[in-house]
Amino acid sequence: MIELKGVILREMAAEGNMQNKKPTLELIQPSFGSSFSLMTYDKNKNDNARNWHFHPEVELVYINGGSGKRQIGSHISYFTDGDLIMIGSNLPHCGFTDKYTGNKNETVVQLPPDFLGEDLINRPEMKNIRYLFERSKSGLAFTGVTKRKVGEKIQLLQQKPGFERFIGILEILNTLQLSEEYQILNAGGFHIQAEIQDNDRINTIFNHVRTNFKESISLDEISDIAGMTVPSFCRYFKKMTGKTFTNFVNEYRLVHASTLLAEKPMSITEICYESGFNNFSHFNKSFKAFTGKSPSAYRNEFKKVISNSENQ
Repeated sequence: MIELKGVILREMAAEGNMQNKKPTLELIQPSFGSSFSLMTYDKNKNDNARNWHFHPEVELVYINGGSGKRQIGSHISYFTDGDLIMIGSNLPHCGFTDKYTGNKNETVVQLPPDFLGEDLINRPEMKNIRYLFERSKSGLAFTGVTKRKVGEKIQLLQQKPGFERFIGILEILNTLQLSEEYQILNAGGFHIQAEIQDNDRINTIFNHVRTNFKESISLDEISDIAGMTVPSFCRYFKKMTGKTFTNFVNEYRLVHASTLLAEKPMSITEICYESGFNNFSHFNKSFKAFTGKSPSAYRNEFKKVISNSENQ
Protein backbone atom coordinates (compact mmCIF):
# COMPACT_ATOMS: atom_id res chain seq x y z
CA MET A 1 0.00 0.00 0.00
CA ILE A 2 2.85 2.37 0.86
CA GLU A 3 4.53 1.60 -2.46
CA LEU A 4 1.27 2.21 -4.38
CA LYS A 5 0.72 5.48 -2.56
CA GLY A 6 4.22 6.57 -3.54
CA VAL A 7 3.49 5.79 -7.19
CA ILE A 8 0.28 7.82 -7.06
CA LEU A 9 2.01 10.76 -5.43
CA ARG A 10 4.79 10.72 -8.02
CA GLU A 11 2.21 10.61 -10.82
CA MET A 12 0.29 13.52 -9.30
CA ALA A 13 3.50 15.52 -9.00
CA ALA A 14 4.34 14.76 -12.63
CA GLU A 15 0.87 15.90 -13.68
CA GLY A 16 1.30 19.13 -11.74
CA ASN A 17 4.65 19.78 -13.39
CA MET A 18 3.09 19.09 -16.80
CA GLN A 19 0.37 21.66 -16.25
CA ASN A 20 2.95 24.30 -15.35
CA LYS A 21 5.11 23.50 -18.35
CA LYS A 22 4.53 25.36 -21.61
CA PRO A 23 3.33 22.84 -24.22
CA THR A 24 5.35 22.26 -27.37
CA LEU A 25 3.90 23.20 -30.74
CA GLU A 26 3.68 20.00 -32.82
CA LEU A 27 4.20 20.33 -36.57
CA ILE A 28 1.76 18.23 -38.58
CA GLN A 29 1.77 17.60 -42.30
CA PRO A 30 -1.12 16.00 -44.23
CA SER A 31 -0.81 12.40 -45.33
CA PHE A 32 0.25 11.90 -48.93
CA GLY A 33 -2.44 12.99 -51.39
CA SER A 34 -4.73 14.14 -48.58
CA SER A 35 -5.88 17.38 -46.97
CA PHE A 36 -5.51 15.90 -43.47
CA SER A 37 -3.21 13.58 -41.53
CA LEU A 38 -4.17 9.96 -40.83
CA MET A 39 -1.85 7.70 -38.82
CA THR A 40 -2.28 4.27 -37.22
CA TYR A 41 0.04 3.10 -34.42
CA ASP A 42 0.36 -0.50 -33.29
CA LYS A 43 0.08 -0.87 -29.52
CA ASN A 44 2.67 1.42 -27.88
CA LYS A 45 4.31 2.74 -31.05
CA ASN A 46 3.02 6.30 -30.62
CA ASP A 47 6.19 8.05 -29.47
CA ASN A 48 4.29 11.24 -28.64
CA ALA A 49 2.43 9.58 -25.77
CA ARG A 50 4.12 11.51 -22.96
CA ASN A 51 4.79 14.83 -24.69
CA TRP A 52 2.73 17.81 -23.54
CA HIS A 53 1.92 19.51 -26.85
CA PHE A 54 -0.63 21.39 -28.92
CA HIS A 55 -1.32 22.11 -32.58
CA PRO A 56 -3.83 24.10 -34.67
CA GLU A 57 -5.25 20.86 -36.11
CA VAL A 58 -8.41 19.36 -34.62
CA GLU A 59 -7.51 15.83 -33.50
CA LEU A 60 -9.70 12.73 -33.48
CA VAL A 61 -8.22 9.71 -31.68
CA TYR A 62 -9.58 6.16 -31.61
CA ILE A 63 -7.92 3.76 -29.15
CA ASN A 64 -8.88 0.18 -29.93
CA GLY A 65 -9.17 -1.53 -26.54
CA GLY A 66 -7.06 -1.12 -23.45
CA SER A 67 -7.19 1.38 -20.61
CA GLY A 68 -5.18 4.49 -19.80
CA LYS A 69 -5.14 8.13 -18.82
CA ARG A 70 -6.48 11.22 -20.57
CA GLN A 71 -4.75 14.54 -19.99
CA ILE A 72 -6.43 17.33 -21.95
CA GLY A 73 -6.08 20.95 -20.89
CA SER A 74 -6.68 21.04 -17.15
CA HIS A 75 -8.66 17.79 -17.24
CA ILE A 76 -7.24 14.44 -16.11
CA SER A 77 -9.28 11.23 -16.16
CA TYR A 78 -9.06 7.56 -17.12
CA PHE A 79 -10.62 5.40 -19.80
CA THR A 80 -11.31 1.66 -20.01
CA ASP A 81 -12.09 -0.59 -22.98
CA GLY A 82 -10.64 1.86 -25.47
CA ASP A 83 -11.55 5.48 -26.15
CA LEU A 84 -12.77 7.88 -28.82
CA ILE A 85 -11.64 11.45 -28.18
CA MET A 86 -11.90 14.71 -30.11
CA ILE A 87 -9.54 17.53 -29.20
CA GLY A 88 -10.06 21.06 -30.44
CA SER A 89 -7.57 23.37 -32.09
CA ASN A 90 -4.64 24.43 -29.85
CA LEU A 91 -5.96 22.52 -26.83
CA PRO A 92 -2.86 21.12 -25.05
CA HIS A 93 -2.79 17.39 -24.40
CA CYS A 94 -0.59 14.33 -24.00
CA GLY A 95 -0.79 11.16 -26.03
CA PHE A 96 -3.06 8.48 -24.62
CA THR A 97 -1.31 5.15 -25.11
CA ASP A 98 1.95 3.65 -23.95
CA LYS A 99 3.36 0.19 -23.23
CA TYR A 100 1.03 -0.21 -20.25
CA THR A 101 -2.24 0.64 -22.03
CA GLY A 102 -2.85 -2.80 -23.51
CA ASN A 103 -4.63 -1.47 -26.60
CA LYS A 104 -4.58 -3.23 -29.99
CA ASN A 105 -3.78 -0.04 -31.92
CA GLU A 106 -4.40 3.69 -32.03
CA THR A 107 -5.65 5.70 -35.02
CA VAL A 108 -5.10 9.45 -35.07
CA VAL A 109 -6.83 11.84 -37.51
CA GLN A 110 -5.59 15.45 -37.52
CA LEU A 111 -7.65 17.99 -39.43
CA PRO A 112 -6.35 21.49 -40.25
CA PRO A 113 -8.93 24.08 -39.17
CA ASP A 114 -9.26 25.18 -42.79
CA PHE A 115 -9.10 21.73 -44.42
CA LEU A 116 -12.58 22.26 -45.92
CA GLY A 117 -11.84 25.81 -47.05
CA GLU A 118 -13.77 28.87 -45.90
CA ASP A 119 -16.33 28.59 -48.68
CA LEU A 120 -17.24 24.93 -48.11
CA ILE A 121 -17.26 25.02 -44.30
CA ASN A 122 -19.80 27.86 -44.38
CA ARG A 123 -22.26 25.97 -46.58
CA PRO A 124 -25.56 25.09 -44.86
CA GLU A 125 -24.82 21.37 -45.28
CA MET A 126 -21.69 21.75 -43.15
CA LYS A 127 -23.37 23.29 -40.09
CA ASN A 128 -23.02 20.07 -38.05
CA ILE A 129 -19.28 19.98 -38.66
CA ARG A 130 -18.94 23.68 -37.77
CA TYR A 131 -20.78 23.04 -34.49
CA LEU A 132 -18.67 19.98 -33.73
CA PHE A 133 -15.41 21.88 -34.26
CA GLU A 134 -16.67 24.55 -31.89
CA ARG A 135 -17.67 22.02 -29.21
CA SER A 136 -14.37 20.17 -29.55
CA LYS A 137 -12.53 23.20 -28.11
CA SER A 138 -13.29 21.73 -24.68
CA GLY A 139 -12.37 18.16 -25.61
CA LEU A 140 -15.00 15.46 -26.14
CA ALA A 141 -14.95 11.76 -25.18
CA PHE A 142 -17.51 9.60 -26.99
CA THR A 143 -18.93 6.44 -25.43
CA GLY A 144 -21.26 3.52 -26.05
CA VAL A 145 -22.36 2.55 -29.54
CA THR A 146 -20.86 5.76 -30.96
CA LYS A 147 -17.40 4.83 -29.77
CA ARG A 148 -17.61 1.33 -31.21
CA LYS A 149 -19.22 2.11 -34.58
CA VAL A 150 -17.33 5.32 -35.32
CA GLY A 151 -14.10 3.72 -34.13
CA GLU A 152 -14.55 0.96 -36.72
CA LYS A 153 -15.15 3.56 -39.45
CA ILE A 154 -12.04 5.50 -38.44
CA GLN A 155 -9.92 2.37 -38.73
CA LEU A 156 -11.32 1.65 -42.21
CA LEU A 157 -10.23 5.09 -43.47
CA GLN A 158 -6.69 3.77 -44.02
CA GLN A 159 -7.99 1.36 -46.65
CA LYS A 160 -9.92 3.95 -48.66
CA PRO A 161 -8.61 5.91 -51.66
CA GLY A 162 -8.42 9.69 -51.44
CA PHE A 163 -11.96 10.75 -52.40
CA GLU A 164 -13.68 8.00 -50.41
CA ARG A 165 -11.46 8.81 -47.41
CA PHE A 166 -12.49 12.48 -47.62
CA ILE A 167 -16.19 11.60 -47.78
CA GLY A 168 -15.66 9.09 -44.98
CA ILE A 169 -14.24 11.67 -42.58
CA LEU A 170 -17.14 14.05 -43.33
CA GLU A 171 -19.63 11.29 -42.50
CA ILE A 172 -17.77 10.50 -39.28
CA LEU A 173 -17.77 14.14 -38.18
CA ASN A 174 -21.47 14.49 -38.93
CA THR A 175 -22.24 11.33 -36.90
CA LEU A 176 -20.26 12.64 -33.93
CA GLN A 177 -22.15 15.93 -33.91
CA LEU A 178 -25.49 14.08 -33.85
CA SER A 179 -24.43 11.67 -31.09
CA GLU A 180 -25.63 12.14 -27.52
CA GLU A 181 -23.11 9.61 -26.17
CA TYR A 182 -20.31 11.91 -25.05
CA GLN A 183 -18.85 13.83 -22.15
CA ILE A 184 -17.09 17.18 -22.14
CA LEU A 185 -13.57 16.77 -20.79
CA ASN A 186 -12.26 20.30 -20.25
CA ALA A 187 -15.41 22.22 -19.38
CA GLY A 188 -14.39 25.47 -17.73
CA GLY A 189 -10.75 24.54 -18.17
CA PHE A 190 -7.99 26.45 -19.87
CA HIS A 191 -6.91 26.66 -23.48
CA ILE A 192 -3.28 27.48 -24.13
CA GLN A 193 -2.88 29.48 -27.28
CA ALA A 194 0.39 30.52 -28.83
CA GLU A 195 0.85 34.25 -28.55
CA ILE A 196 -0.14 36.19 -31.68
CA GLN A 197 3.46 37.26 -32.17
CA ASP A 198 4.56 33.62 -32.02
CA ASN A 199 1.89 32.56 -34.51
CA ASP A 200 2.92 35.27 -36.96
CA ARG A 201 6.61 34.47 -36.59
CA ILE A 202 6.16 30.70 -36.92
CA ASN A 203 3.92 31.16 -39.97
CA THR A 204 6.56 33.39 -41.58
CA ILE A 205 9.22 30.74 -40.97
CA PHE A 206 7.06 27.87 -42.23
CA ASN A 207 6.03 29.78 -45.34
CA HIS A 208 9.66 30.54 -46.15
CA VAL A 209 10.57 26.86 -45.83
CA ARG A 210 7.60 25.81 -47.97
CA THR A 211 8.64 28.21 -50.72
CA ASN A 212 12.40 27.69 -50.56
CA PHE A 213 13.00 24.13 -49.27
CA LYS A 214 14.62 23.11 -52.59
CA GLU A 215 17.37 25.63 -51.94
CA SER A 216 19.87 25.90 -49.10
CA ILE A 217 18.39 27.86 -46.18
CA SER A 218 21.09 29.08 -43.82
CA LEU A 219 20.51 29.87 -40.16
CA ASP A 220 21.67 33.43 -40.84
CA GLU A 221 18.99 33.79 -43.52
CA ILE A 222 16.08 32.35 -41.55
CA SER A 223 17.10 34.14 -38.34
CA ASP A 224 17.11 37.45 -40.20
CA ILE A 225 13.64 36.70 -41.60
CA ALA A 226 12.42 35.93 -38.07
CA GLY A 227 14.00 39.15 -36.78
CA MET A 228 16.25 37.34 -34.31
CA THR A 229 19.91 36.55 -33.74
CA VAL A 230 21.00 33.04 -34.71
CA PRO A 231 21.35 31.77 -31.10
CA SER A 232 17.99 33.29 -30.13
CA PHE A 233 16.32 31.82 -33.20
CA CYS A 234 17.71 28.33 -32.52
CA ARG A 235 16.44 28.39 -28.93
CA TYR A 236 13.08 29.80 -30.00
CA PHE A 237 12.49 27.30 -32.80
CA LYS A 238 13.43 24.31 -30.64
CA LYS A 239 11.17 25.57 -27.85
CA MET A 240 8.22 26.11 -30.19
CA THR A 241 8.51 22.93 -32.26
CA GLY A 242 10.64 20.45 -30.34
CA LYS A 243 12.93 20.16 -33.38
CA THR A 244 16.04 21.92 -34.60
CA PHE A 245 15.51 24.02 -37.71
CA THR A 246 17.83 21.77 -39.71
CA ASN A 247 15.84 18.66 -38.74
CA PHE A 248 12.59 20.38 -39.61
CA VAL A 249 13.78 21.36 -43.10
CA ASN A 250 15.16 17.88 -43.75
CA GLU A 251 11.88 16.27 -42.70
CA TYR A 252 9.96 18.66 -44.94
CA ARG A 253 12.19 17.62 -47.86
CA LEU A 254 11.77 13.93 -47.09
CA VAL A 255 7.97 14.20 -46.97
CA HIS A 256 8.10 15.95 -50.35
CA ALA A 257 10.36 13.18 -51.70
CA SER A 258 7.91 10.55 -50.41
CA THR A 259 5.09 12.25 -52.29
CA LEU A 260 7.10 12.34 -55.52
CA LEU A 261 8.06 8.67 -55.16
CA ALA A 262 4.40 7.74 -54.81
CA GLU A 263 2.92 10.05 -57.43
CA LYS A 264 5.49 11.01 -60.07
CA PRO A 265 7.26 8.83 -62.69
CA MET A 266 10.61 10.47 -61.95
CA SER A 267 13.91 8.73 -61.33
CA ILE A 268 15.06 8.53 -57.73
CA THR A 269 18.05 10.69 -58.59
CA GLU A 270 15.75 13.39 -59.98
CA ILE A 271 13.58 13.20 -56.88
CA CYS A 272 16.65 13.57 -54.68
CA TYR A 273 17.59 16.91 -56.24
CA GLU A 274 14.00 18.04 -56.74
CA SER A 275 13.49 17.65 -52.97
CA GLY A 276 16.39 19.91 -52.03
CA PHE A 277 19.12 17.33 -51.44
CA ASN A 278 22.44 17.85 -53.21
CA ASN A 279 24.00 14.53 -52.24
CA PHE A 280 22.41 11.26 -53.39
CA SER A 281 24.10 9.13 -50.73
CA HIS A 282 22.93 11.48 -47.97
CA PHE A 283 19.41 11.44 -49.42
CA ASN A 284 19.27 7.62 -49.39
CA LYS A 285 20.56 7.42 -45.84
CA SER A 286 18.20 10.14 -44.58
CA PHE A 287 15.18 8.65 -46.33
CA LYS A 288 15.77 5.21 -44.85
CA ALA A 289 16.23 6.67 -41.37
CA PHE A 290 12.99 8.64 -41.77
CA THR A 291 10.75 5.93 -43.30
CA GLY A 292 12.53 2.69 -42.45
CA LYS A 293 12.87 1.89 -46.17
CA SER A 294 15.14 2.88 -49.02
CA PRO A 295 13.54 5.15 -51.67
CA SER A 296 13.34 2.28 -54.17
CA ALA A 297 11.79 -0.11 -51.62
CA TYR A 298 9.31 2.59 -50.59
CA ARG A 299 8.26 3.15 -54.21
CA ASN A 300 7.93 -0.58 -54.91
CA GLU A 301 5.84 -1.12 -51.79
CA PHE A 302 3.57 1.77 -52.74
CA LYS A 303 3.11 0.29 -56.24
CA LYS A 304 2.07 -3.04 -54.69
CA VAL A 305 -0.53 -1.28 -52.52
CA ILE A 306 -1.98 0.52 -55.55
CA SER A 307 -1.96 -2.69 -57.63
CA ASN A 308 -3.73 -4.70 -54.93
CA SER A 309 -6.31 -1.93 -54.51
CA GLU A 310 -7.05 -1.88 -58.24
CA ASN A 311 -7.40 -5.67 -58.39
CA GLN A 312 -9.90 -5.86 -55.53
